[in-house]
Amino acid sequence: MTKHDKPVTSRVTVRPVMSYRDMSNFIEVPWQVYANDPMWVPPLRLERRFHFSRFNPYFKHGEWQAWVAYQNGRPVGRISAQIDSLHQERYGKDSGHFGLLECIDDAEICAALMLRAEAWLASRQVRRISGPFNLSINQECGILVDGFDTPPVVMMPHSPPWYGHLLEQQGYLPIKDLLAYKVNVDFEIPQVMQMLIKRFSTKIKMRTLQRRQFAQEMEILRDIFNDAWSGNWGFIPFTQEEFAELGTSLRLLLPDEYIQIAEVDGKPAAFMVGLPNLNEVLIELNGSLLPFGWFKLIQSIRNNRVRTGRIPLMGVRKQFHNTPIGLALACLVIDAPRQVGLKRGIREVEMSWILEDNMAMRSILDKIGSKLYKRYRIYGKTLEQ
Repeated sequence: MTKHDKPVTSRVTVRPVMSYRDMSNFIEVPWQVYANDPMWVPPLRLERRFHFSRFNPYFKHGEWQAWVAYQNGRPVGRISAQIDSLHQERYGKDSGHFGLLECIDDAEICAALMLRAEAWLASRQVRRISGPFNLSINQECGILVDGFDTPPVVMMPHSPPWYGHLLEQQGYLPIKDLLAYKVNVDFEIPQVMQMLIKRFSTKIKMRTLQRRQFAQEMEILRDIFNDAWSGNWGFIPFTQEEFAELGTSLRLLLPDEYIQIAEVDGKPAAFMVGLPNLNEVLIELNGSLLPFGWFKLIQSIRNNRVRTGRIPLMGVRKQFHNTPIGLALACLVIDAPRQVGLKRGIREVEMSWILEDNMAMRSILDKIGSKLYKRYRIYGKTLEQ
């Protein structure tokens, strides 16, 4: 037994991730947890290793530690603990997160993982813990608590049904629900929305991404997003480096018309990004791009073989919130990707995620016939001093 191996019980050992091999075990844990879950979509191992490496721009403002739980020498659980300086600037120096939680249905293993993460955070003066965030609120977050009967769409998490119960056994309480809606792309624009769009048609102009000015366009989107979301629960601004990394993926995978920008009197005021649901392809690759995974992925997008999509990013500048023109902007940036999707064979789109108390957006989604079909939950706990 090495100095890093700490037996929690006679049958569970929790070990910090300290080496390349440890990280391999950390990445492999979900294959154990979801071995019998046909809804789970395996992530790309190569992408996960990059995500957890020093090249991830999150680590310019966040520090973390990861652990793997072993049972009889087999990796059966994992967790991370992280402290985000941008989060602490807004929400206090005593705030921290856990994330990347995966474990088999075993209360003892979950308890061992949570205690290890809590101890690491407590040693850094953190008392208020929330999660899961993988690794921040601008990435995958929450535990699935409703909607287990369908696979996740691209860049959304999946969970077995026992996570919520296991966390509550460890004293964690629900603090916020995140919602996912799905809608058929051929929906009809309600008359009230059509009237709003017509009313402001001379002031609002829609355009697609201008690829020749890609870096500047990414900064426009980042600026709108950070302004639009700045008053929302848990908001953390995207840094320039984080959004540039996201842009690199979008540039590789998306045609220009999947990114729609609305201008008011010539100034960018709102945007929406649509993604083809790459999970339709990834579910067949079992985490590997070799030997032909990359080719299959790119060809599926270019040949319009993907039939579902997701709207992961949308924003309307704060100055237009709760105004008629703001509603018109929201309607337009929802409708523009719809037209693109229809042209490219997309039949159904997920809008995610939506804060449970964002009643304005939920009202719009109800009006266009969207259906609430998945619910994710953030949990929190205050440590005793």
